[in-house]
Amino acid sequence: MLLEILLAVVLGAIIYLFLTKKEEEKLSMGDGWWGKGQKPDSEEDSTVHPFKVETSEAEINYIHRRLDEARFAEPLEDSQFRYGFNSAYLRKVVSYWRNQFNWKKQVELLNKFPQFKTKIEGIDVHFLHVKPSHVPDGQSAQPLLMIHGWPGSVYEFYKIIPLLMDPASHGLSGKHVFEIICPSIPGYGFSEASHKRGFNSVCAARVFYKLMLRLGFHEFYIQGGDWGWLICTNLAQIAPSHVKGMHLNMAGVPAMGFKHLLAILLGQYFPGLFGFQDVDVQQMFPFKAKMLNKLLVESGYAHIQATKPDTAGCGLNDSPVGLAAYILEKFSTWTDPAFQNLEDGGLEKKFTLDDLLTNIMIYWVSGCIVSSMRFYKENLGKGIGVHKHEKVSVQVPTGIATFPNEVLYTPKSWAQQKYVNIVSFNYMPRGGHFAAFEEPELLAADILQFVEKMEKGDLVKKK
Repeated sequence: MLLEILLAVVLGAIIYLFLTKKEEEKLSMGDGWWGKGQKPDSEEDSTVHPFKVETSEAEINYIHRRLDEARFAEPLEDSQFRYGFNSAYLRKVVSYWRNQFNWKKQVELLNKFPQFKTKIEGIDVHFLHVKPSHVPDGQSAQPLLMIHGWPGSVYEFYKIIPLLMDPASHGLSGKHVFEIICPSIPGYGFSEASHKRGFNSVCAARVFYKLMLRLGFHEFYIQGGDWGWLICTNLAQIAPSHVKGMHLNMAGVPAMGFKHLLAILLGQYFPGLFGFQDVDVQQMFPFKAKMLNKLLVESGYAHIQATKPDTAGCGLNDSPVGLAAYILEKFSTWTDPAFQNLEDGGLEKKFTLDDLLTNIMIYWVSGCIVSSMRFYKENLGKGIGVHKHEKVSVQVPTGIATFPNEVLYTPKSWAQQKYVNIVSFNYMPRGGHFAAFEEPELLAADILQFVEKMEKGDLVKKK
């Protein structure tokens, strides 16, 4: 029993970012300047400029040369992905990348949707803005802001966007279509990185709120997972009257107190006492194996990035093969932890190498891996429990889709302590961390049913 208590305390220390008491009900929006040098006295240019991804023969020749010069380590016998990315399979990935992957073709795919840039708080913000070609009579397209996470990009949404713009043509039920805005988090992909310290999730939320207002949207839906979850949460906290509803495919939990420790110790035996359903018991217990060990094994990268991101980042920024191994390992184990027992990490079970390498190339050509890693330090580096947003509950109507292989599992009874107006909480039949990329149909269907509930008009938004 003492060991279980100690394990629970350790867990609390690790994920305390997600475990905070709701003490305040308002979150100040604030303001910021993230461009180089001092903020100019003149008003910021608010022009929205079209943007296209471009490439060149020189860029392609350079990446080919670097791939040709790759130096590989030998994997341990019978290690699969249990030590990280298996270098034997990495050779296959690099060979495909060098000899079969067509970056020019993928650039054309990236430019399939309209893209733009606009300067907000001193930095260029990149975003997709995709409008449906047809809106049913008597309806209007619902504006939906979708926010990615790490180590993803806006490319994660390329398969789900058509489903949400025209659900009926893809066999999905729902009376609504969406006008979709997908921004790159500053420091990720084609969004400019902050040139100053302190750009965290609240700052990103404020930038995206300003983006939506600039595009003419004063009421809109928001959706996200990974960092997108936290940025969406912060946006709902700073501008609740503008957010019609928030849909998440990952959710944090409130402050761990004595009742949470009791739930960890006794929830397996008395689930009803702690509001646990059968699926919660299956996912959480035995707690050490199902929750604690999984979190410890999968959180090493976060400690590095929350403390010394530039050290590891410099190496990744200089090596395309190292960058691929570092990022693709997450697409293996975060999709299904059982994939670590496979020689190929199960990567091609859920994704194509073209899709995976397109995401890698976005990081490579934009040189954003270091700035993307710094986002962890800005959010975690000052300590746990120090940010005001951790103490603010979310009043905005919320829908949550829980995928069984998500790294961070949150039972509904815990989520309700942070998100006090949950109108939809569904357990998905399959899928992991990269929901939009891995299971676009499932995620789209859950977003559609959530918005359907919201638009019926029988739900009262709490403000």
